[in-house]
Amino acid sequence: MTGRSYAVTVPKGYRVGRWEVREPLASGAFATVYAARLAGEGGLELPRRAALKFLPTGTRTPRQLRHLRELAEREVELLGRLRAPRLIRMYDTLTVDDPGHPELDGATVLVLERAEGSLEAVLEHEPQPESGPALLAQICEGLHQLHHAGWVHGDLKPANVLLMGDGSVRLADFNLAAELEGTHAYAPAFATPDYTPPELLWPEIDERGTRIRPSADVWAFGVLAHVVLTGSFPLPGGSTQARTDAATRYARGTEELRLSPELPDAWREIVRDCLAPTHAARAARVPDTGALLRRVEEAAGASPSARLPRLRPRRWRRPVLGAVLAATAVLGGTAVTYALRDDPPAAAAPPSCEKPAVYEDEEHGVGYTAGWNSTWDFTVKRGEGGSQVREAQCLLRYLHGITAVGEVDGDFGPLTHDAVMTFQKREGLEADGVVDARTWSALRKADEV
Repeated sequence: MTGRSYAVTVPKGYRVGRWEVREPLASGAFATVYAARLAGEGGLELPRRAALKFLPTGTRTPRQLRHLRELAEREVELLGRLRAPRLIRMYDTLTVDDPGHPELDGATVLVLERAEGSLEAVLEHEPQPESGPALLAQICEGLHQLHHAGWVHGDLKPANVLLMGDGSVRLADFNLAAELEGTHAYAPAFATPDYTPPELLWPEIDERGTRIRPSADVWAFGVLAHVVLTGSFPLPGGSTQARTDAATRYARGTEELRLSPELPDAWREIVRDCLAPTHAARAARVPDTGALLRRVEEAAGASPSARLPRLRPRRWRRPVLGAVLAATAVLGGTAVTYALRDDPPAAAAPPSCEKPAVYEDEEHGVGYTAGWNSTWDFTVKRGEGGSQVREAQCLLRYLHGITAVGEVDGDFGPLTHDAVMTFQKREGLEADGVVDARTWSALRKADEV
């Protein structure tokens, strides 16, 4: 998030529902995010810490309120309906009822999964992170999950890509997201120019907003990939306005796309296709994000269950990780700093599906991983798919010997469902075929490692 026109000041220690506000994490054009901790018992469904996103939906002018409430409703609707491994998770929504604090009264509060920092902060620290290809594979996976569910993000950029404590990626900030109605969706007339395709820089706007397509996210991903891999934007210019003008000339055919010579060969065609100058050309080269994901994973050298990245190459040891990520996010213009603490190197190899490796989770302790999803509390069930499902299949087959799980393909079908039930019966768990927190703990042998 950028800008501070709607910043919300919340005092440390302030209580919202069961949550106690701690330090500020970020402030942007539409909201302010604070760290929070659970005050008292919250039940198994709530973590001990979270992020509270405050939208000032009770303290503005009527016109501003309509606008802010629409943005809040978009994010609440999306996160309330979708639960995908690469999308930030929402635990609850609250409304502040506190006439004694008129600046907060009526604010909408989203209780979100707590991240350790953003890709924007990583790029400030390291403009071309060595983990960039793996990060991009996870970002593309999240985009595919979003599009597959029928939504367009509408504001993909480094600030809206979050890193969790284990290094995994979550897409966030869905204020401008829109649900597809056929081939189009309708989004508010706001965007980040550097990540906006040429056709939407000066769009036609009607009473429903701006008509956008999934190809807008594909363009944004192309820009993002170029920035992550080269440390520069793909169109020339020393300012946003200059780059916007260059994008317009490029779309009109009066300026060529000049990709950085630092862009790895494996990525050059991918970025060029994502940055096709028109929607029609983009859709022809990148028909959907599923096809794009396969290309990105190949370029990144990542399997469908990509190893989670770190800010720098990690060292491995048994039984714990050799690198610990520490992130401190501070409100305003203060830079976000990251520090890594490395243990002496060891010879143990990274995890693979066939050879799970031991790692340590800050909250849950030691366990096995087969792909660095590090999932403990994310629930997956029959009919779903993705890298978390694939990791469960890997653990069932190669750690617990349940070969009846079938192919390790990331699809939670009948064979996987039956294999999960077999495992749950063996472990004395409720045999419902759902991989929840207790089943993950048993799958990772958390108490035995």
